[in-house]
Amino acid sequence: MSYRPIISNVEEASNNEKDGLYEFIFYLADGTECRTFYNRYPEWKMTNITRLQKTPCPVCRKDFICRCMESFRDNLQQQVIDNEWLEKAIVK
Repeated sequence: MSYRPIISNVEEASNNEKDGLYEFIFYLADGTECRTFYNRYPEWKMTNITRLQKTPCPVCRKDFICRCMESFRDNLQQQVIDNEWLEKAIVK
């Protein structure tokens, strides 16, 4: 069975509105948390994603730094677009 990340919540961690740079925390349904960086101009684009070190990686089971979430970038980005997560996080 392959891993399928599902976003359950998004929270804005920080921003630099002048340059259009934003940092968000993605809370996934399995308890994993990821830090993502976005550039707003000319349109929203994910520039980086990393797993926060609170739980072992659901893919490789390592409890230290890994790059597994990079392979799910397109899937997560599509969920963000479909559910308008960034707009909801900025409004809060």
